[in-house]
Amino acid sequence: MNQYDWKNVIPFCAENSEFSPKNVLIIAELGTSHGGDREKAKELIDAAFLAGADCVKFQIVYADEILHPNTGEVPLPGGNIRLYDRFKELEMPPDFFREMKEYTEKKGLIFLCTPFGMRSAGELKALNPGIIKIASPELNYTKLLREVSSYKIPAILSSGVSTLCDIEKALSFFDKQDVCLLHCITAYPAPPGEYNLRVLQSLRSVFGLSVGISDHSLDPELVPVLGCVMGVSVIEKHFCLSGSGPGLDDPIALNPDNFAKMVKAVRRVSAIGPERALSEIINERGEEAVEAVLGNGVKKPAPSEQANYERTRRSVHALRYIQKGEIIRSEMIAVLRTEKKLRPGIHPEWEDKILGKKALRDIPAGEGITFDDF
Repeated sequence: MNQYDWKNVIPFCAENSEFSPKNVLIIAELGTSHGGDREKAKELIDAAFLAGADCVKFQIVYADEILHPNTGEVPLPGGNIRLYDRFKELEMPPDFFREMKEYTEKKGLIFLCTPFGMRSAGELKALNPGIIKIASPELNYTKLLREVSSYKIPAILSSGVSTLCDIEKALSFFDKQDVCLLHCITAYPAPPGEYNLRVLQSLRSVFGLSVGISDHSLDPELVPVLGCVMGVSVIEKHFCLSGSGPGLDDPIALNPDNFAKMVKAVRRVSAIGPERALSEIINERGEEAVEAVLGNGVKKPAPSEQANYERTRRSVHALRYIQKGEIIRSEMIAVLRTEKKLRPGIHPEWEDKILGKKALRDIPAGEGITFDDF
């Protein structure tokens, strides 16, 4: 197999359709761009359809499933706001997603959604989706992985800010034929030169499954086209109506015109073949720039995400102040993202194992629980 070999790919199946390097599934990640507005959400679906997307993706957000109120603030155009409060604003009832699923499928698109905890996972299962997506920060959330894998629904797993060991553990919960693994850099925006797209062939070779890209770079073509050259079956890009919108990811999302530009470029690779596509993009962008994006194929956190390895992923946190000498009970703790200013805790697989243990020191509300705490 040479460095540009795009063959020997296991198709990823969903909704009775096969997606492969010759028929790439293109996902418009709507994320939080709708802001809870049903009409705007439908406008986004319409725009994604016209831009050439095959699938639109939503997120079922419950702030308590994601982070602690003390995690810190995020800068928005109107000023700083607690990240927890921003997520609270994005909480929507189950009928919102049922309505969006029906509207999406009437357009002939695939409905995709991400859960972040047990409650959102259960609500998503009730919608009977064709695919479920696990975001990169939840790749180590063992309880959620176990729950979602029990649904026996095809899954897309993002692998940003992760190691091969992390990916192997996550995949151990799933049947490989029902999984597509997305290569991703958990940085917003992500530098194209850190994408290391040769890792796609490494991942496919090591795990024997279909691969794709969740692209957070600002360029609508460079990473997606080279991803196609490397044999992706799925491409996901954030989508918005305008980069100046209020969505948390709108600044790095593609507007309809740029998304359509990406779709056209991706479909062209399928038409002309990866060898010619590679030659064309080298002529257009230069071999040095292309080689920087392709990288060395070694899977490890990218430089822009290394500092967030512990903070972005899940760990065990104290929901309330735990006093020295208290016995740790389930209602005192949760598996959360650490995010802005709290300390990371122990791996989520320890969540149940620390129940009944005695706190050896005071644990402030929100802080990660470490082995020194019990």
